[in-house]
Amino acid sequence: MPWIKVAKVEEIPAGSRKVVDIDPDLSIAVFHVDGEWYAIENRCTHDDGPLVEGDLVVPYVVECPRHGARFDIRTGDVLRMPAFEPVPVFEIKVENGEVYVHVE
Repeated sequence: MPWIKVAKVEEIPAGSRKVVDIDPDLSIAVFHVDGEWYAIENRCTHDDGPLVEGDLVVPYVVECPRHGARFDIRTGDVLRMPAFEPVPVFEIKVENGEVYVHVE
């Protein structure tokens, strides 16, 4: 898939996030943190918890609301168990007031 428009900039104010369902098998969490944009799969690798519903415990770390696994939204890396596998990350860009993710 090419670049997919997921939102207008004003739909995701600084400090917030949005979930975007690309297809039935792929949901992406888009985060707007400290003026930067990040996109990760909206699925904890431990038990499929919805990461978009988790707290940002520090600016770039999301905690799964189910069992507390933590992931770096910049890299997808696992920072705390019970997860062991990183979450996929997606390239993101902003052009002309619109937010896009690249999905392969």
